[in-house]
Amino acid sequence: MTDITPDELKQRQAQGQQPIIIDVRETWENEEGRIDGSQNIPLGTLPDKVHDLEELKDQEIIVHCKGGGRSASAKALLVQHGFKNVRNLLGGFQAYQKA
Repeated sequence: MTDITPDELKQRQAQGQQPIIIDVRETWENEEGRIDGSQNIPLGTLPDKVHDLEELKDQEIIVHCKGGGRSASAKALLVQHGFKNVRNLLGGFQAYQKA
């Protein structure tokens, strides 16, 4: 699955869609600002939390961080564990705020 742009995500949210969004930034970063409806699972804890997300394996999951690097790692980890529809938010939270 291709990654998602901040504009595409905001458009979908404006249409009332509630995609599954996982914020892989650290907790303190999430506390400074977050995307509505996102779930915070810091990248360092994601390997231990993958089993908690099993029921989402076939659903679209959007991962994001501050700029896109950590979420690219998170996407790779989830895909490696059998998740089929993981999309990275291009440019991360910084780009989302500006969109």
